[in-house]
Parts: sequence; structure tokens; C-alpha cells
Amino acid sequence: MAVIRKNILKDAAARDKYVKGVTALKLEPSGKTTTDFGISGPAKSVSTYDLFVIWHSRAMMTPTPPQPNPGGRNAAHRGSVFLPWHRVMLLALEQNLQRILGDNTFGLPYWDWGADGDLPRAQQKKSPFWATNCMGGDGKPVQIGPFAFRPADPKSWRVRIEGNSAAQLKSVNRGLWRAFADPQNGVPDLPTSAQVSSCVQLTPYDTANWDTGADKFRNTLEGWRSSRGQPEHHNRVHVWVGGDMWPSTSPNDPVFYLNHCNADRLWEAWLRKHGRAYLPDMTASANLKGHRIDDQLVSPAGASATPREVLDVGTIYNYDVLP
Repeated sequence: MAVIRKNILKDAAARDKYVKGVTALKLEPSGKTTTDFGISGPAKSVSTYDLFVIWHSRAMMTPTPPQPNPGGRNAAHRGSVFLPWHRVMLLALEQNLQRILGDNTFGLPYWDWGADGDLPRAQQKKSPFWATNCMGGDGKPVQIGPFAFRPADPKSWRVRIEGNSAAQLKSVNRGLWRAFADPQNGVPDLPTSAQVSSCVQLTPYDTANWDTGADKFRNTLEGWRSSRGQPEHHNRVHVWVGGDMWPSTSPNDPVFYLNHCNADRLWEAWLRKHGRAYLPDMTASANLKGHRIDDQLVSPAGASATPREVLDVGTIYNYDVLP
């Protein structure tokens, strides 16, 4: 039976289970160490949660195809595969949450950032999403909520794997960082519901050159296309939250999955409205390998899923509300 993914601000049970589940995965040893992933320094245990941090960073830093690569396409971003790749990642996390919670009815919740983006700028930082019983606040480190840093408590939320722009990972032991609407980042507010509605109307799914220059649905939702010279939609949320939501290791912040679950929700709305279509197909150049409909994804599920295989997931999960 398909699970239902719900708005985290409208379902307290989904909210509390998400917090409980990601916290448990963060403390669960995966059986892997940092040495297994070529991370320098003494071998340290890697949690199940942090496997996802490493997988995301490595995919983001894997060009597809190898350079030179127009538009900076990689195994998970800046190209057509952005939405299928993250759909597979979300499914893998959801299944791990179901396992550790002992609840196969649990559906990964989403953050409807378009609704929060409709609030006045000053109020966006005060949304219930940032309450102490939800995601907590910002700061370096975060000081309130379930992901606050408590130096004397080794079980409090810790960033253990940190990345940089050179695709290098290192072991750390610090609190989570956020910087809402940091003026240095140049993004003063979240996307709005009107922008979301406009995005979902766009067709086709993607267009040549299948990169950050494309002007249709996928690239608009990913956030590279903009009418105001700033990142939009998914990218805008990353930049607005700031801190650990910036680098390739952005899954360090549990907000990452709630952002991507909402992006997946908007894709599902698009698929239902316009048909379960995907581009590019297999007639496209081999230079697009990794982004065509039957190319295997570099993903937490291994190199088995393809974009075609995740176009219809209605037997696995549905959303409570689609825009």
C-alpha cells in the first residue's frame, strides 16, 4: 500500500517521526568508516545518515560525461537527471526511516516553502517550520530545536563529514550551521506559491542543451533560470537557508530532504498534469550519458534505477496535496 507524504507543518505525527528517525539514523553505525571513502585522517565510524551525505557529495562532484562538460552537468545536478536522481535518494532515505522507526506507513514529509515565501520577509524566519519542535533556528552553530549543538552531549546533532568546492571530504565534529537570508548570499526571501504555480505550467520537461541554460520545467525548478538574476525554487531555498545547505554535503542539514521532497512533489504535480514524459530520450547524443531516459543513475540504490523506472511511483507513495 502506498504511503502518503504530508506537509510537515500540517501533520505533527509526520514531523515528530521525521525528527526521531533522522536523529536515530545519525547515531546508527553503518558498518563503514571514513577510510572506506578515502577520507583522510584516522578511521572514524560513518553513520547511516552520513552515508547519504557522502553519496550526494560524490554524485555532485562526478561530471557526466567527463569534462569538458557544458553547463557543468554532473551525476545528480545541472541536467535532466536532477529530479529522478533525487527521487531515488529520497526513496532510499524514506525506506531507512521506515526501518529504524519500525513503521512501514511512514511517508517522508515535505516543506511547502512556497507558502512560507508568501509571508513578509521578516516573518519567513519566524515560520513554524523553524520552531523548536520542528527544524529549529539558524546560527553558527544552531542553538535551538532538535538539531541544536550541545557541546557536552555527544548525541546532539553533529556535522561529521564536511566538503569543499574541490570535491574533498574531511572528518569534522561540530554543530550545524545555518544563516537565514544572509545578505552576503544575495537571496532575501523564499520562492512564492505564485512562482511555484507558474513553474508547474512549463513544458516540455527539459530542452537542449540539457544543462543550466535550459529554459523549461526541470531547469526552472532546479533553480538556474531566473527573471531577477537570483537563484530560484530549489536552489533559492538552499541559498536562503545558507550555512551547511550551501556545499555538496548539504544533506548534513535535515532541511535538505524536506526541500527536495517538495521539489519532488512539484515534479509529481507536473507529471500528472502533462503526462509521465521525460527528455532526453535514448536518441540523444552519448555526450548526455547519465541523463537520458534509460541511463542508469549513480545513486544510493546503486547503478540500477533509470529515469524511466521512477516516472510513476504511485504504488510506493503519493502526496496529500499537489499544487
